[in-house]
Amino acid sequence: MPAALELQNVTKQYPGAGGAPAVADLSLRVEPGETCVLVGPSGSGKTTAMRMVNRMVDMTSGDILIDGRSVMRSDPAELRRHIGYVIQNVGLFPHRTALQNIGTVPQLLGWPRERIVARARELADLVGLDPALADRYPGQMSGGQRQRVGVARALAADPPLMLMDEPFGALDPITRDHLQGEFERLKERVSTTIVFVTHDIDEAIRLGDRIAILREGGGLAQYATPGELLLHPADAFVEEFVGADRALKRLALMQVSDCELEPVGAVPAGSAAMRDDTSLRDALAALLSDPDGRLPIVDAEGRPIGVLALETVHAKLRVEAGAPSPG
Repeated sequence: MPAALELQNVTKQYPGAGGAPAVADLSLRVEPGETCVLVGPSGSGKTTAMRMVNRMVDMTSGDILIDGRSVMRSDPAELRRHIGYVIQNVGLFPHRTALQNIGTVPQLLGWPRERIVARARELADLVGLDPALADRYPGQMSGGQRQRVGVARALAADPPLMLMDEPFGALDPITRDHLQGEFERLKERVSTTIVFVTHDIDEAIRLGDRIAILREGGGLAQYATPGELLLHPADAFVEEFVGADRALKRLALMQVSDCELEPVGAVPAGSAAMRDDTSLRDALAALLSDPDGRLPIVDAEGRPIGVLALETVHAKLRVEAGAPSPG
């Protein structure tokens, strides 16, 4: 079962830091099954805040509760065995194969070998790892493949809570975008609460159910859903951090199915079709490169359901930007 996570007035003060805390009086709650993204500039304490959850860093004051129980009441090593953890550089054991790495925590928990192997294969398939890579060592895999193994390893013991520290930050843009999409699909199939750290606001908006924007010095600037954040930034700092293209970012949260479509047959035969669950931001990019500014739309089964026009998305963009739609 996914866990509820609550940070209560959490502060971390490092000795010799000149009086400035790394995290200052941070309070927020993550509901079971939600993905909370911690984002902010360098020095905002986002990684420190996450690492206090599994006691890799101990807080100076305040409390952190997992399903109502303080993390300070648990032995750190035992606590970490029940919290999945994924880092940017993966941290796989170089002398263990992909499947052996995935089965690390179940092995520590004393699972029977047959159960460990079955679970490792199940998760390798879940994260889209090629079966041919099962017996390869980390040095024989690409960065994206290693990251898939790292995510599978974090999920191996079915943890109620998973921490992810910039897991896609070291990857090239194409691999990163692909793994973000895989992560979105994974969330639909896995029931766990996730705390995800990133410096990239676009990644936060794409992957988070709720986003915590931290200021330099570890204070909470705003904690809200992506839609709320883009529509109602709390102050000038949040508005600047989110960026001037807030309306375009809002389009990334909407799908083609949110628009009124023109009748089927309004575009020339042979035009490339787009699914109705495509984001409006991706749809806009495709429409801008289409000579007619119109694309046929199909459902998940590939059946034509209508046509999306560039002017329809443009009107939506004007509304999101706060300008009146013509007509």
